[in-house]
Amino acid sequence: MSERELLAHSRSSLSGLRHPLVDHLRGTAALARSFAEVFGAGETAEYLALVHDVGKGCGAWQDRLISHAEAAGKPVGIPHKEAGTALAAQAVGRRLAAVVYGHHGGLPNQGQVKKVLAELRGSELDAVRAREATETVARVVPEILREGRIPPPAWLSRIETGRNRALAVDAFTRMLFSCVVDADYLDTAAHFAGEKVRVAPGADMTALLERFEQRRARLLARRAASPVDELREGVYEEALAAAAGAPGMYVLHVPTGGGKTIAAGGFALRHAVQHGLRRVVFAVPYISITQQNAEVYRDLLDPASEDEADPVVLEHHSSVELDEEDGAGAWARLAAENWDAPVVVTTTVQLFQSLFAHKPSVMRKLHRLAGAVIVLDEVQALPDRLLIPILSMLRELVERFGASVVLASATQPSFWSLAQLDGLPRRSVIEDVTGLFGALRRVSYEWRLGPDVTWESIAGDIVAEGGEQVLTVVNTTRDSARLHRLLAGADGGPRVAAPVWHLSTRMTAEHRREVIKHVRGELAAGRPVHVVSTSLIEAGVDVDFPRVYRAWAPAESLQQAAGRCNRDGRLTQGTVVVFRPADGGTPKDQSYQAAMDASAEYFGPGAHTPDHLEALAGYYEKRWALQGTDGRLMGEGVQELRQLLDFPAVADEFQMIDNRYAQSVIVIRPEKSDEQRAAIEADIALLRSPYPAGPEPLRRLQPHMATLPRHEVAQALRSGLAQPVIGDLVEWQGNYEAVRGLDPNDPEDRGGYVI
Repeated sequence: MSERELLAHSRSSLSGLRHPLVDHLRGTAALARSFAEVFGAGETAEYLALVHDVGKGCGAWQDRLISHAEAAGKPVGIPHKEAGTALAAQAVGRRLAAVVYGHHGGLPNQGQVKKVLAELRGSELDAVRAREATETVARVVPEILREGRIPPPAWLSRIETGRNRALAVDAFTRMLFSCVVDADYLDTAAHFAGEKVRVAPGADMTALLERFEQRRARLLARRAASPVDELREGVYEEALAAAAGAPGMYVLHVPTGGGKTIAAGGFALRHAVQHGLRRVVFAVPYISITQQNAEVYRDLLDPASEDEADPVVLEHHSSVELDEEDGAGAWARLAAENWDAPVVVTTTVQLFQSLFAHKPSVMRKLHRLAGAVIVLDEVQALPDRLLIPILSMLRELVERFGASVVLASATQPSFWSLAQLDGLPRRSVIEDVTGLFGALRRVSYEWRLGPDVTWESIAGDIVAEGGEQVLTVVNTTRDSARLHRLLAGADGGPRVAAPVWHLSTRMTAEHRREVIKHVRGELAAGRPVHVVSTSLIEAGVDVDFPRVYRAWAPAESLQQAAGRCNRDGRLTQGTVVVFRPADGGTPKDQSYQAAMDASAEYFGPGAHTPDHLEALAGYYEKRWALQGTDGRLMGEGVQELRQLLDFPAVADEFQMIDNRYAQSVIVIRPEKSDEQRAAIEADIALLRSPYPAGPEPLRRLQPHMATLPRHEVAQALRSGLAQPVIGDLVEWQGNYEAVRGLDPNDPEDRGGYVI
């Protein structure tokens, strides 16, 4: 079979051309090498990519590419990963051969790799085809055959055998896998798009820092003066000074309202310039903060006009599952995000689920973390039940992959009391944290924790004494909908005179953004406004209410909610009312209960307020101690599976959020114009198309996504209120309540949405 006849992919509907296998292997290899050079593994990644599709060289696969895939739109139906797996095992060892074996279906466990390698030594049909493919491809790509092993990076060779080395190999395998699958997807997508591979050029971090500084100065000049401006400026100057420090793990401990978002941006950019780091990744716990921070950084960093250059800031918060092993849906993986931008704003769920995943579409972006500044904002929201693997992986990124990590929070957990950071230098961005907290203390607390407190009584209190501008933060979406209906008079409650707004993840991202923008305008104008929200508003969202109500929650949540009260210090003191409704809901997991129990011990009437730093440090250590000393309730089981290189089991065990609450739903809101509706529908059609799409359609659809529990989505699909789009993403076709969004208990729902 000649070189010209060997194909990797069928004909592109845009260019009319087929994809030569030689071009695909070498193109993918060159990309993978460029991605892995930053952590010293360019040669290894290049070879793994070079052999990943060698199995396509057998005659049967080539025949069926034309007769089935191209002519009938059916899967080829012949495995092709085995030949490359055998070659990889010879060149880099069995453990890293998993990268090739899993490049479509996901990283396997070592038992699967052993099994396929044993089978390839036999005379079964797949083994025969693999040998035929290798011989055929070697005639046109002779470099797939090599003598001797490719050595591991020097840093990996220096780690002694044992637990640390096993965990380092796990992280190294994940990074290599990311390099290979991203390169594969980019090269494949370029073929079907009929264009050259698109990789963003390296960012000029010096120019971005200069733009950031200039626009920040203009932004501050336009803002109304605030009593806390001088303190915020001091925080920013300290952050810039600290950025000159060596790469590593940093702590940015700043009270709420202290200017943490812009200080973190200034630190990250200057640190990147100082040390030649490649990009900045901001990860936050809630989509609402993702939206807000992305907007802030876009204003400070994006080009002044769309014609000037590509955008600098990429906002990524959708969690659509796209992977399929075979079939037409396999091309859906090409729509996955790969973080090819100088500045990425994402969620901590997206970041860490990707780091501990095993599927290609989720993991293709991981190599972008090497040589990056990673700012973890609101780190108090990291789940206790996964802290051990999270901190361990962050340490790997710092010590093995050239990243710097910033742990930012107003309620900084005592992470260095845990073994995973033992011996790692702790670099503080702010020197006098105690003094800063004292200067920025702006609220007093009231406590209503008796057995007679209910939603009805709290609604009555808000109406009677809350004033004209009130924020109430609760623990669940059902509680937020219930209290909102009470205050709005929908359930016969004591209706407030002011407009009552609502915020939860059952609303689309765009809807939430609109509400937050409107609320800020009402607050600035001094007009009456009430908001009922889940915890998505309490960490990082820049609003300033004179009075805040907060349902009883862990101490860090109480303090974060207080950060929305008298934020700019214009009052002598704001008021935070902490209440515990007898009929309120709370998450049921054991870690959350430990946090609640520790909070009750340290904070409340007659005890400390949630902004007491010494009490807060004791609280964290107490809540972790309540979860046992063996680490099982804090993720030790994930670490044991990582040592075994059991990637599917790690992915199953590591779940940042309960799978019941993790499904994205596209909603075309009723008020959309015909033109807007058509644009959304066009992107949905692109994703449903049998042809591969890049990540752009999903990026454009993010503002139109809400989140629902999976069981509700399943019922909506059965009843015709939703239709599949791609992966686990669905399009909502039922009712969308104008204020509360996808409210399952809305009595005015005429769409039949009752769960």
